[in-house]
This record gives sequence, structure tokens and C-alpha cells, in this order.
Amino acid sequence: MKIKASAKNSEASHEATVPTQDSVFIPVLRGIFYRAIDPQFREYAITGSRSAGRYSRPEEPTLYLSSSVDGVEAAMIAHKDARSSSLEIIEIEVESTGIIDLRDSSALAKLGIDLADAVAPWQDIATSGGTPSSWTVRDQLIEAGANGLIDPSRKRPGLSHLVLFRWNEGDGPSVRVVGA
Repeated sequence: MKIKASAKNSEASHEATVPTQDSVFIPVLRGIFYRAIDPQFREYAITGSRSAGRYSRPEEPTLYLSSSVDGVEAAMIAHKDARSSSLEIIEIEVESTGIIDLRDSSALAKLGIDLADAVAPWQDIATSGGTPSSWTVRDQLIEAGANGLIDPSRKRPGLSHLVLFRWNEGDGPSVRVVGA
């Protein structure tokens, strides 16, 4: 798989305020995130996933982004067979509230979420018609009022991904392709 990066560097600048003691949410998250796309479908870059994902049933639009180009490349390891052989990495500007950071053990404890459920294998379960535990984590987060989550990379510890459950609607997160 060939990936062409349009980003200037592999590390993004993000601004996130720390959750208050009363809240499990990151009050504000803004910055540039990255997504691999098939250049033929550029106009659909922020419409979300078209198939089941770690945090989404097939019918649940979900936008999967990475905090760096390296993060996109790490995430693509798990999806190399299901993607175009020629991908482009684009920059996406995000401003959001209501994000849960799965690396924050105290936030997870307040919500009764076990990180192991979020990071457990999901593909074989979904393919066989089951409900992966990560889909249940999504349901719990939405019930708590979350717009999305920060997911630690399993392929490259230290990297992270941003997963949005809703965007560009009402008071939800704002997302736009940089340079579009």
C-alpha cells in the first residue's frame, strides 16, 4: 500500500484543556488531525466510515482521525487489505467539546468503563454477527453525552487517534478539510 502524505510534518499541534474535577470530558479540543483517503473520493473525506469499525456499527457514521501522520500509518496496518493501494493523507481541522480521553483512567472509572473493553479485538466478533465490547463502550459514552473519544494506538504506543461520533451538526464538533 502506498501512502502519500500531504502534511508538512508528522506531528500535529493540538490544544486540549484538562477536564475539571466535575467533568469527565476534555472541555475543548482543537487542532489538526490526519486521515488517509482514496484520492478518488476526496469529496467524501469527512463523511465518516462506510463500514464497521472499532467504535462503529456499519450504520453509525463515525469519523476516525489520527493525531499525527505516523498515527495514520500505524492505524492503516490493521486495514491494509480493505483499502485502496494508493492513499493520500489529508489534514483535518477539528474543534470539539465533549471528548473522553481513554488514556484518563479516572474519567473511565467515573463512567464505569474498562479500557480493556475499548481495546479488545473486535473484527472477528463483528464479522460473525456479534457485538464487540468496543461498540458497547461507544454506546456508554454517547449515553454520557460524549461527542467522541481519544483512543490510544495499539500498534504504536504513545500515539493516539480521535474518534468522532457526531460532527458538523448543531452544537457538535466542527470539522473541515484544510485547504479545501
